[in-house]
Amino acid sequence: MATFEREDRGRREQAATRRTLAASLAASRDLVELADLELDELHAGVEETAVDYLSTGPGPMLHRADALRRDALSRLRDYRHGPHERSDLYVAAGRLSGILAYSALDLGHPDAALEHARAAGRCAHYAGDMELLMWVRGTQSLISRFSGDFGTALDYVRDGLQHAGDVPGTGEARLLCGEVQCLANLGNSQAANRVLHYAEQARERVQRPDSLAGLFEFSETKQRYYAASSLIWLSGGDDARTAAAEAQAAIASWEQMPAEQRSLDDERLCHIYLATAHVQLGEVEAAAAAMAPVLTLPAEAQISWINKRARRVGSLLAAPHYQRSPTAVNLREAIDALG
Repeated sequence: MATFEREDRGRREQAATRRTLAASLAASRDLVELADLELDELHAGVEETAVDYLSTGPGPMLHRADALRRDALSRLRDYRHGPHERSDLYVAAGRLSGILAYSALDLGHPDAALEHARAAGRCAHYAGDMELLMWVRGTQSLISRFSGDFGTALDYVRDGLQHAGDVPGTGEARLLCGEVQCLANLGNSQAANRVLHYAEQARERVQRPDSLAGLFEFSETKQRYYAASSLIWLSGGDDARTAAAEAQAAIASWEQMPAEQRSLDDERLCHIYLATAHVQLGEVEAAAAAMAPVLTLPAEAQISWINKRARRVGSLLAAPHYQRSPTAVNLREAIDALG
C-alpha cells in the first residue's frame, strides 16, 4: 500500500511537472512572439509617421511621435530588446526625435526643435548611423535658417558633409541644397548656383535609396522646391526666372502624386515662392494666381513657415511702383489678413 501511494504520488508530480512545463513553454513562446510583434509595431509606427507627416498637420504628428518615442525610450531603459536590437532602437528614437523637431519648427518653436534635433543626433551617434546623422545635420541647418542664423546653418551643413561617402540615400544632395539656401540668403548668386549644380550631381551619384521614405527622403521634387526657395532671396532677373520655373515644376510634380506622397506644406510654400519670383519680375497678376491656394487655407493649416514667407511677398508688394496696382494692393491686404 505504501509503495502504491508513493508511486501514485510520483506519477501525479510528474504529470503536474509536464503540465507546468507545457504551460511555461507556451507562455515563453507567447512572450517571444509578443516582444517581436511589439518591436515590429514600433518600427512600423516610425515608418508610417515619417510618411504621414507629409500630408498631416504638425500637431497630430507631434503627439504621435511623442507616444512612439516614449515606447522606444522605455525599451532602452528597461533593456526590453535583444542583444542586437539596441542600435535599431536608437535609430527609431533618433528618427522620432527628428519628427518631433520638424513638428516643433512647423508650430513655430525653433528652440524646442533644436533640442529635439540634438537628441536625434545623439541617437545617431550611439547607433553609428551616418545616414541619420547627415539627415539630423540638415535639419539643424534648416532650423538655424528659420531663425536667420545662416553662419551656424552653414556650419551644420559642412559638418554633415564630412560624413558623405558610402552612405545610402539623398542626404548629401539635401545638405548641399541647404548650403544653397544659406548662400542665396547671404546674397552670393554665383556660389549659390554653383552649389545647386553640385547638388544635382550628388543626386546623380545616389546608388542606394534612402532607408526610410517620407520625411527622411529628399525627392527630386523637393530638390526643385529648394532651388526655388533659395533663388528668390537674390536680386531677381535670371535668378527669379529660374526660381519661378523650378517652383512651377515642383508644384506640377506634387499635383500628379498620390495624396499620401504629396508634401502638402511644402507644396503650399512653393506657391508662395512662385509668387515671390513673379513679384520680383513685376508679374503681379501671376503672383496673385500663385498665392490664391494659400490665401484660402484654414487657420490650422497655416504653419509658421507659411505666414513667415507670405509676409515677405507682402513686403515686396509695398514697393512704391506697386502702389497704383489694384491687384498688388488687394493681394497685400489678403496677405495681411492671414493668421
